[in-house]
Amino acid sequence: MEKTGRYRWLIVALLFAATTVNYIDRTMLGLLAPELGKELQWNENDYGDIVMAFQAAYAIGFLIMGWMVDRFGPKIGYAIAISIWTVGHAAHGFASSVTSFMAARVVLGVGEAGHFPSVVRASSEWFPQKERAYAIGWVNSATTIGVILTAPTIWLCMTLLGPDWRQTFLYTSLLGALLLGLWLWLYSNPRESGKVSDAELAWIEHDPPEKIEKIGWGRIVTKKEAWAFAVAKFLTDPVWFLMLFWLPKYFSTTYGVDMKIVVLPMIIMYLISDVGSIAGGWLSSRLIHNGHTPNVARKVTMMIAGACVLPLLFVTGIENMWVAVFIIGLALAGHQAFSSNLLSIPPDMFPKRAVGSVIGLGGFMGGVGGMIMAKSTGLVLDATKGNYTVIFAVCTCVYFLAVLAIHLLSPRLAPVTMDADAAT
Repeated sequence: MEKTGRYRWLIVALLFAATTVNYIDRTMLGLLAPELGKELQWNENDYGDIVMAFQAAYAIGFLIMGWMVDRFGPKIGYAIAISIWTVGHAAHGFASSVTSFMAARVVLGVGEAGHFPSVVRASSEWFPQKERAYAIGWVNSATTIGVILTAPTIWLCMTLLGPDWRQTFLYTSLLGALLLGLWLWLYSNPRESGKVSDAELAWIEHDPPEKIEKIGWGRIVTKKEAWAFAVAKFLTDPVWFLMLFWLPKYFSTTYGVDMKIVVLPMIIMYLISDVGSIAGGWLSSRLIHNGHTPNVARKVTMMIAGACVLPLLFVTGIENMWVAVFIIGLALAGHQAFSSNLLSIPPDMFPKRAVGSVIGLGGFMGGVGGMIMAKSTGLVLDATKGNYTVIFAVCTCVYFLAVLAIHLLSPRLAPVTMDADAAT
């Protein structure tokens, strides 16, 4: 089929920018925490409570925001999410106690939980099954771009606008306001945009038409296909949370480098992970283009991605820091390749108007898994005097367990069949 026009890739660029802003907003507190801890006299337990407040709100927010995106559509649903998290981000600038910071993180977490349900729902509207994983792979790669850009963003604000951290939160909240305006201006579904050629619209809509407009929450939670996605998120999301929160400390304690020097290895590892995100989406899309079923394409790609994490088993025995950087970067690339395909599975199986809710269920389970990982990591490190071997060993197993769970619960990744009563 002729693919004339590329307006759909402007939507990818918009989602890429949105993901970058999302991760800058969620990462800023972590980088400013040492300074804030001294000024506000936090102890480790205080900061732990603030982190857990965000994670709990983020997990529960997935259920709320996933439903909202399905109920109102991605344009309105995501606009609400952006508004909520921008208010929560700005509220950090007015916080002065542990309790008020926890409250700000709760608002931020609930709003940011609307991001991935909106991304996947928008991708399902703008891309056919053959291209969807590739598009999501590009958007997913912006998660690490946001993390990388957080420190320069803070430095720029403090250099140009003043060293007050409160002002930094307020000024960077303007990014969310700008994003909201761009989203409302540029986003619509393909038929309503008025900027998509007939040929491109035919390409976007060439998948078989859906017979069911939407599925209620009560039906979604009874479907084993929804739990295939949710169980995989529960198993694999904690690995990303582990790397995000513990890697700087790991490099600092293992290789005795100053925390400021750790920034370079972190940037290199996250850039490698971006390659994995895009490559993983490209590979499964290419396999579908070449005639393989989505079931084969997604699962084969996820198995290859899981294999990229296996060298993590040996990283604790490596003395050369840069070899460790490459191995952990490869593992992060494997995770992102896996994630790009995992996020593509709900649109493969569910009607578009149920995708947000399914992503919400999976995000909730991933958040629960992340909280379990955070607590168990601390306990294991205390018991082993800082040895990460057991923790990394667990990380190498979960991807294969996740593929097994998906295969057992949805052997063919076939579209969900619903009765006439299912439409609500």
